[in-house]
Amino acid sequence: MKTIYTDNNATTQVDPAVFEVMKPYFVDNYFNPGSLYKQGEAISEVVENSRSTIAKLLGVDGNEIFFTGSASEANNMAIKGVLESNPDRMHLITTAVEHPSVHSLCKDLERNGLEVTYLGVDDQGNIDIVELIDAIRPDTAIVSIMHANNETGVIFPINKLSQVVKKTDPMIAFHTDATQTVGKIDVNIARDFPYVDMLSFSGHKMYGPKGVGVLYKKPLVLTRPLIVGGHQEKGQRAGTENVPYIAAMAKALEIACAKFENVDPFSEAPLETRLRDRLERFVLNNIKGNKINGTRAERLGTTTSISFLGIEGEGLIYGLSESGICCSTGSACSSGNLEPSHVLKAMGIPFEYAHGTLRFSFGRFNTESDVEAIEKALPPIVANLRRLSPFWDNEKDEFRPDALKV
Repeated sequence: MKTIYTDNNATTQVDPAVFEVMKPYFVDNYFNPGSLYKQGEAISEVVENSRSTIAKLLGVDGNEIFFTGSASEANNMAIKGVLESNPDRMHLITTAVEHPSVHSLCKDLERNGLEVTYLGVDDQGNIDIVELIDAIRPDTAIVSIMHANNETGVIFPINKLSQVVKKTDPMIAFHTDATQTVGKIDVNIARDFPYVDMLSFSGHKMYGPKGVGVLYKKPLVLTRPLIVGGHQEKGQRAGTENVPYIAAMAKALEIACAKFENVDPFSEAPLETRLRDRLERFVLNNIKGNKINGTRAERLGTTTSISFLGIEGEGLIYGLSESGICCSTGSACSSGNLEPSHVLKAMGIPFEYAHGTLRFSFGRFNTESDVEAIEKALPPIVANLRRLSPFWDNEKDEFRPDALKV
């Protein structure tokens, strides 16, 4: 059975050209970049050349790029690093819809005495900038707001938000998790985000390998290291550098940025957006009882979050998997938590919709035939799950509101 992969917000296939870049550093050029002999020095140059490549593509200086093991680590490194360097400032501002690497970290920090303000979102997933302004306090150390949401694809106006924060109090550090945008849309930090102090992203969301990430950090932002025990990354992150993955990440970003340069702004939408739009039109026209989340907000063209009334997202996942289709659910039920995702709850998506949410995220290697397969498989799966659902009235073919009272 052919695998139809539409979960590119979770991870992406490694581009074959990226894979070729990695290979020599596993076998022939395996030396430690910290070693003093010439082979080690040559590998150290690979790391620094990769750093320079990434920095140039993002419009920043190489001294502002730090390699990590993931975007999650980079997020932790940014937030905890700033807080530990500013013990007199015990307040953090974030949003109610952040990735768990930020959201769960903030919950943990609260248990240790830090005060956190979680900015709400409207029913489309948008932030109220006035709420951000009102949340800023004299003891605010850092504001961390993602660039685009991993579940809905909703994009936040980071340039405007960061400008408001820095002009209110220049001592507050502004961090953004750009994991879902770097490599997918054209991101140039110097041009787009001059007020952003720190920015995180990873390799495996842009056709590079898992296990490598980046934290961009301005030199004047003081942070304590998250991992100690070595001199690597200018003392900010101990541990031998992951040379093959670092080289691969630089290549992946290089390929992505080359595609941005060749885009004609007057041509039709990118393939991923056309596939996303086609699927949304099909669902709206052929399956009753659904809603597409965040359609009136600015969204990534790669991502759609669709909630189906009266059924469980996990059942949809398993049914589609039987047809070789990979996507994900907006619910956290698979982790043993029967609550809908914190993102959907923050948006006020009704319970009866939120539990039946699917996220499809398209990428470079998807085709029209992939959407055709989803269009063929999805309607009967939805119909069958509704026949089995206690929330669905099979005679009237509609949702049973009274079932919520049971």
